[in-house]
Amino acid sequence: MDLQLNGKLALVTGSTAGIGFAIAVELAREGATVVINGRRQAGVEAAVARLREQVPAAQVSGVAADLATVEGCQALFAACPQADIVVNNLGIFDPAPFESIPDSEWQHFFETNVMSGVRVSRHYLPAMKAANWGRVVFISSESGINTPGEMVHYGMTKSAQLAVSRGLAQSCAGTGVTVNAVLPGPTRSEGVGDFFAKLAGESGISLDEMERRFFAEGRPTSILKRMIEPAEVAALVAYVCSPRAAATTGAALRVEGGIVSTIC
Repeated sequence: MDLQLNGKLALVTGSTAGIGFAIAVELAREGATVVINGRRQAGVEAAVARLREQVPAAQVSGVAADLATVEGCQALFAACPQADIVVNNLGIFDPAPFESIPDSEWQHFFETNVMSGVRVSRHYLPAMKAANWGRVVFISSESGINTPGEMVHYGMTKSAQLAVSRGLAQSCAGTGVTVNAVLPGPTRSEGVGDFFAKLAGESGISLDEMERRFFAEGRPTSILKRMIEPAEVAALVAYVCSPRAAATTGAALRVEGGIVSTIC
């Protein structure tokens, strides 16, 4: 299927690895010009080179900026003033007991996971509306619906993204601009892989056994019963970013392996 993305400029935040990088690769394969973002110049340059290896014909550049800060967002806007497609992928997670999470961590998670997308969307939406075409996608999580007891602060930010996404979609009513949220489940990103490997080592079990226990005990409602691959998330995101998804807006689209047990 041709997703008709030739000539579109796509910004993917937090895209030097994991789901963000997979999204950048998929958009590049579909012909979009892609801007990769990460906090460190070296990481951005490495991701750009890796994408070019995977998609030799890719039109890709990178911007190093910490979008958890106002200054970082301003640096991004200076380097990339306009975009046809914005994928708000930047996000952090860290399991921690609720009682031990200080105010500073709640604020850090909110600035990183929520306000980065708010600031980025606020900058790019006016030009999209003026052009009567644009795509904004928030990479939320099934944790935005099923708040995990081991990551309440993370779940809170993912719920907030759903609210922001829906509200922005309504603000674009009657235009060619769509705003959606995509909800991945547990995904085999580098960060998650390292976390599971650490848990497996501490428990003295294999990584495969660690993952089996996780789905049996931590996410028992999963239908897929395995980790999701970043490319599987990216495939849905690329479609949502395309002209073919013109009637999909204000939606919370699930790619979480059936963990969320409600029909709607």
